[in-house]
Amino acid sequence: MITNYMKVSMRRSLLFVALFLPVVAHPQAASRQALTLQDAIRMAQQQGPLAQMARSSRDAAHYHDNAFNARLLPQLFLQGNAANLNHGINAITLPDGSTQFIGQAQNQSSVTLGFSQRLPLTGGMIQVGSQISRLDHFGDNSTTLYQTSPIVVSLQQDLFKPNALVWDERVQSLNAQVAERGYLEAREDVARNTADAFFNLYTQQMALANAAFNAAVNDTLYTLNKGRYEVGKIGENDLLKSELALLRARAAVDDARLARDRAEAALRRQTSYPDGQPLTIVTPDSIPIVDADPDVAVREALKNSSATQQNELDNTVTRRGIAQARANNRFNATVQASAGFNQTAATFGPAYQSPLGAQTLTVGVNLPMLQWGAGKADVQEATANAERVAANNKMRHDQLMEDARFSALGLQQAQRNVLLAAKADTVAGKQFEVARNRYIIGKITNDALYLAQGEKDAAVVANVQALRNYWTSYYLLRRLTLYDFARKVELTDEP
Repeated sequence: MITNYMKVSMRRSLLFVALFLPVVAHPQAASRQALTLQDAIRMAQQQGPLAQMARSSRDAAHYHDNAFNARLLPQLFLQGNAANLNHGINAITLPDGSTQFIGQAQNQSSVTLGFSQRLPLTGGMIQVGSQISRLDHFGDNSTTLYQTSPIVVSLQQDLFKPNALVWDERVQSLNAQVAERGYLEAREDVARNTADAFFNLYTQQMALANAAFNAAVNDTLYTLNKGRYEVGKIGENDLLKSELALLRARAAVDDARLARDRAEAALRRQTSYPDGQPLTIVTPDSIPIVDADPDVAVREALKNSSATQQNELDNTVTRRGIAQARANNRFNATVQASAGFNQTAATFGPAYQSPLGAQTLTVGVNLPMLQWGAGKADVQEATANAERVAANNKMRHDQLMEDARFSALGLQQAQRNVLLAAKADTVAGKQFEVARNRYIIGKITNDALYLAQGEKDAAVVANVQALRNYWTSYYLLRRLTLYDFARKVELTDEP
């Protein structure tokens, strides 16, 4: 943990906030516990709108994966036609080949109950079921006929084609992995955005407190200079400069108050902070020292990032496209076969007695003969897409390595900058106190005082900005690597 100069600087900064709390915060804020950075991140990850969107996307992918896997199991189905009424004059072909128009009035209904199962090894479909149908003829001589199939086993199988089921399983598995990794990355994005909003509010609070402090100082100095002007110790030009500095300081307070309110609204939105409740924050007085080894960052990023899984997914999709294009350009066939029993009768019971064997077999073939180069062009298109994807994947891979390495280096630099900014803030604050005391006793001019005041203001902002850069860099590195460098463990969905 970083202490010493940084803690001194933060205490002085927080003292400014405390001194001007009626200007900065809600009057009831003191009765509510202040919100820490980790509290804000936890709220944003649990109930913030961005986190809810990421969680919904992850859950949708999870449910889609569950549905896909469930459909690979045996499926029980019930299907049929409750009514198929045909009443009218229809053209009927007679045994001698002639056509006669005959009035018909009939209804056919059927129902099938069975199991279906996808075959992982071949990609085909097998079904086992039972069927019954009823045909009613209406008219003067009404008749009813039942046809039953107590058991029928059917198979549908493509030959010489890629196994679509295998490809679907690969793609679905990778999609699920990409969604899960993407959700973890989205959580870290939420943490980084929340840290940025948190320190933006802190910056604006410090700016408001500093502006109020400067206004009070300039008001005191203007009163002092009016007395000096009256006794002739300073000229009118110096008095006007002091008055102008006071007016600018008061205007800066109004600007800082508006910026502070806007920053608070942004943090409330990101964390879904309850409406009507006052919001106060307290910044961490130390930062964790993280040993962010660039080589470890690159290794963990390549292993955990969703970009790696996305590359594999894109490669799988392009390989499938090439295999499908080549299969469509050569001989292929489809087999549909069924075997079982059936029987007919005028009543329901006898329709199940002494069933007879029934078999069907259909073999469909397809061989493209003359395509004018269409099939070859399809293969070339799929190959070109594969080359494009390969180039894009390489660029994504290299970009990930580069981002992980420089993010680790950036975090190391941010740690050093926090120390430097804290010390600079402390030094600038002391210099301003010395300059103000020397001005009061007339040892320096107001130009030197305002220069010291400007340096003090810049140091306050730079100190807060260094803290913001550290925490945003910290969560950016976690997002790129999905690795907690502080605990030396991979990130999970657990808080």
